[in-house]
Amino acid sequence: MKLKATLRLENGQEFLGYSFGDTQAVSGEVVFNTSMVGYPEQLTDATYSGQILCLTYPLIGNYGVPSEELQAESLSRNLESERIHPKGLVIFDYCEDYSNWEAEKSLEQWMKEQGLTGIYGIDTRELTKVLRDKGSMKGSIFPEGAADPVPSVKATPADVCCKEPLVYKAQPAGNVENANGSKAAVTEGKRVVLVDCGAKHSIIRGLIARGAEVVRVPYDYDFTSLDYDGIYVSNGPGCPCDCEKTVEHLKKALEGNKPVFGLGLGYHLIAKAAGCEMQKLQHPHRGANQPVRKEGSNRTYITAQNVCRTVKPASIPADWEVSFTNLNDGTIDGIRHRTKPFAGANFNPEVCTGLTENITPIDEFISRL
Repeated sequence: MKLKATLRLENGQEFLGYSFGDTQAVSGEVVFNTSMVGYPEQLTDATYSGQILCLTYPLIGNYGVPSEELQAESLSRNLESERIHPKGLVIFDYCEDYSNWEAEKSLEQWMKEQGLTGIYGIDTRELTKVLRDKGSMKGSIFPEGAADPVPSVKATPADVCCKEPLVYKAQPAGNVENANGSKAAVTEGKRVVLVDCGAKHSIIRGLIARGAEVVRVPYDYDFTSLDYDGIYVSNGPGCPCDCEKTVEHLKKALEGNKPVFGLGLGYHLIAKAAGCEMQKLQHPHRGANQPVRKEGSNRTYITAQNVCRTVKPASIPADWEVSFTNLNDGTIDGIRHRTKPFAGANFNPEVCTGLTENITPIDEFISRL
């Protein structure tokens, strides 16, 4: 017999459906993702830590969950981290009968193992419209008979980052191709410090495949004393106010001339270290279909984002400039230094399953090492 469940938003609006996965009540910020595929990667992306994730594609679970096995360097071949990060999952229709040659278990089995509460059978289109128009909103999933959820606590990089420095050896670069068939930028004998604010495994896989040795350090680690050729600041949950030590370390790095690149939260931290001010987006950028134009060209990328902040245009220092503009609302989605190899972007330049054309920022970073 199906167990009923309710998704209740902080504005009082309710969506009735059925429970699947874990059956404890949970609360958190409700966000959405518009990708047609990739739910295993999305659920293991630390950017969604502490959030309730709504997937807009109507059928979820039909290809199961791939192996969680870690490969060499303790990196997952299929997932973005070692565990599920969201607190809840919201979908329209759950497919119990999965089929894929790599599948090892069903989505619901995985959710039960990892304690992820889900609700299905609701109108995810209507929910997405509410979130799109009203912006960030907290909510709770109540399976029938469950006790009230523990009040949600905002996730920070401290909750998801590595706890000590880790080293990943470079792979022989050779002729590396991006997923879209283009030739990737490669390097040899270079060391990249990856500031882990919630780094995805695909970032590490992408860097070492391009010939770089990666030293992964906790978000607040003082990397300025390390020997490195470039700094890559990862995505992650939370806001720049959670990472004051990281900003101070980046300020020192920006005094030099070695490449510095960040995405998502990492971009926000670089912008703050450069002297920019941040502001809340009226309509947070969610999903995998955010159009972004590269300034100085006619090139537009369709990007994946999960951010609610941007740089205030008037706060950008004279020696920095806008590099990417969001075409939906005209806000800034990336900045770069005019003369030094420093840059950042709001979106995720995919180096794994998903959008395969948005690898330009990573290749530009590698080419500058």
